[in-house]
Amino acid sequence: MPAFLTRAALAGAVALLAGCTAVDPGAGFAQVAAGARERTGAEPRLLRSEADERAVRDTVRALLAQPLNQDAALRIALVNHPGLQASYWELGVAQADLAQAARLQNPGFGFKRTSGGGTVEIERSLTLNLAQALTLPLARRLESARFEAARLGVLAAIERHAADTRRAWVEAVAARQGLDYARRVNAAAEASAELTGRMARSGNASALDRAREQAFHAEAAAGVMRAEQQVVASRERLARLLGLWGKQTAFTLPAHLPALPAAPLDLADAERLALARRTDVQAARQAAASTAATLGLSRTTRFVNVLELGLERKNESGEPRAHGYEVALELPLFDWGGARVARAEALYMQSLRRVAETAVNARSEAREHYLAYRSAWDLARHYRDQILPLRKKISAEVLLRYNGMLASPFELLLDAREQAGAVHAAIEAQKEFWLQDAALQLALGGPAPSATINQQEEHAP
Repeated sequence: MPAFLTRAALAGAVALLAGCTAVDPGAGFAQVAAGARERTGAEPRLLRSEADERAVRDTVRALLAQPLNQDAALRIALVNHPGLQASYWELGVAQADLAQAARLQNPGFGFKRTSGGGTVEIERSLTLNLAQALTLPLARRLESARFEAARLGVLAAIERHAADTRRAWVEAVAARQGLDYARRVNAAAEASAELTGRMARSGNASALDRAREQAFHAEAAAGVMRAEQQVVASRERLARLLGLWGKQTAFTLPAHLPALPAAPLDLADAERLALARRTDVQAARQAAASTAATLGLSRTTRFVNVLELGLERKNESGEPRAHGYEVALELPLFDWGGARVARAEALYMQSLRRVAETAVNARSEAREHYLAYRSAWDLARHYRDQILPLRKKISAEVLLRYNGMLASPFELLLDAREQAGAVHAAIEAQKEFWLQDAALQLALGGPAPSATINQQEEHAP
């Protein structure tokens, strides 16, 4: 081969190496952050330096300085949780693999020197993998699909963590609200037990009545203990999801759960939303596309698996300088590539069935969680608008009768117990609604669009 071709090949290789710029592992995170903001209402942040960490600590400190609402909890979780931060860097790994797939393999340089009999022979060679160069576009498409799969995986991890944080926040606030009410019930039970004891000593109550009130007081005290345990467990779970430790765990929570919305979501197209927005459906589709790309690569390289082109220069004492080239090709004598193609086709058909399975599950979960959400809203509203007002009315009537000496103290105490049970059930129903709200958002791949929300106030019948 002429010398100018050799110099051109070397110049091309140098130019290729010079064009290889540094890879930014966080370059693909902006798209993930935008998707997370749309789906969760909070924006994640990739911590890449000590300055980023200081900024996050300042943000967390400011948010914890006041009672922690659900939005603030989500903001903290997406920037402060170390496990979630670790998953963010999976995108950096995929970004580096994608950049690597767009580059040719480094050329190989060989040098050989032999001497004997008064002669010296020198051989120099430069080789380039042509098969890798020919399949470079396919390899890049394949790595692009893998990068997209990594992006969807990180986005799915953010959604799951956000849903877990919402549920943990609801559990923690409900546990605190339940503890406050359990303490009030215990105080009332203690007063009633003391009153019954005085009445028993004066002969106005039996030993059985006194034992019943003492038992109720003991049960109320046990209820306080259970509520205290629930508060500790729920707070610690929330702290883990927020990535808090040390003095940060002394955060305060609102005294009550948010009120029920005026009307529930009216979703006639829950299945369509789930199929269009859920990351697991998108990931299954992307996996099928990636497998199809793999199949294309397998067919392209079925026969040509190794193809190398080399330039050689040979010097020998007393002989003119020799130039040449070398081509190395793997001969398909034993392996014709059929097994690789068959495997790729099987994986592709498998991925198609995975897409169908994921779609069926997404549709079912969207229906299930929407019906559970509506049922939870109906039940919580029933307690709010029906049971609690009736219990309040009954208590007022019993108290009126007691003041008029038409009801005994024991009727008043019995009504207090029944009212306590109703209030506890109402708190549980309200908690269940907000838990189902978080589950519905996860099943739909994010909050429902505002156009699907019925803003009209619903009135109790």
